[in-house]
Amino acid sequence: MWDFIQDEIFGMKWLNRLICSLLNACGLDTESKLGGSLQFFIYDTIKIMVLLGFLIFVITYIQSYFPPERTKKILGRFHGIGANCIAALLGTVTPFCSCSSIPLFMGFTSAGLPLGVTFSFLISSPMVDLGSLVLLMSIFGWKVAVIYVIVGLVIAVAGGTLIEKMHLEDQVEEFIRNGKSMDTPQNELTKRDRLKYAWEQVAETAKKVLPYIIAGVGIGAFIHNWIPEEWVVKTLGTGNPFGVIIAAICGIPMYADIFGCIPIAEALVAKGAKLGVVLAFMMGVITLSLPSMIMLKKAIKPKLLGIFIAICTVGIILVGYFFNLIQNYII
Repeated sequence: MWDFIQDEIFGMKWLNRLICSLLNACGLDTESKLGGSLQFFIYDTIKIMVLLGFLIFVITYIQSYFPPERTKKILGRFHGIGANCIAALLGTVTPFCSCSSIPLFMGFTSAGLPLGVTFSFLISSPMVDLGSLVLLMSIFGWKVAVIYVIVGLVIAVAGGTLIEKMHLEDQVEEFIRNGKSMDTPQNELTKRDRLKYAWEQVAETAKKVLPYIIAGVGIGAFIHNWIPEEWVVKTLGTGNPFGVIIAAICGIPMYADIFGCIPIAEALVAKGAKLGVVLAFMMGVITLSLPSMIMLKKAIKPKLLGIFIAICTVGIILVGYFFNLIQNYII
């Protein structure tokens, strides 16, 4: 039953078979490079967009019960590492990319929440969310998805705790530290209002991420059918002990969310790349993208920004090597 749920519901393998049959009926051989690329592109694009729409609807509906003011009050009730854990967990039901998480981070910091707590939120929000859980489950299985989420939360909690212990509050820009966050009263929304809001967010987010999904699926289709397997194995497989480090660093200058990264990861693993290498690349892209670091620099000073990048990079590299070690046991 679980295999059926994973393959046919989350993985939508039935859709892949349907597309294969339709392309073959049109006279296109899906075993060829061109046909295989087209099948990969159509299948992954539809699958990701369907899962994306469902996830955004559910997550947005849940978020409607947790406006920023209420979230700040919840976080304010906890102290120490418990507050970091709650902040990391709250990050799992917030926006899908780092750029959209930074304004919330700035608001929480202005509200006077501990710096380490806000950084736990900032790390977990793009790296670990319900989208990553479902999409990774649909491709790599539930073991990879669950372990990924757990280690991502560990990085978020550990990173936030370390920053808290270093007492770097003076490294936050003055306009953030002295900012006032108004707790405006929230009107009670009806269920109909929440459903409407969720549908609106589905449409808005789909428009924003569609270009990244198309680009990611296109790159994945190219890798899947045109890049020689021997080259991928040599560069990103067991033959290169520095593959995780290279992948993590190469992912930083890029910008995409997890929905654009998943097809690339899927294609690379299918070609023989180590799982840890691929996940390190994906985590580097979604957590430390250059545009989000430029935005974050406006809120914190270079020293704190450098420490944040260093903590995340070291954590991502360690996670990559960890997944390389356990790959044979979870796939």
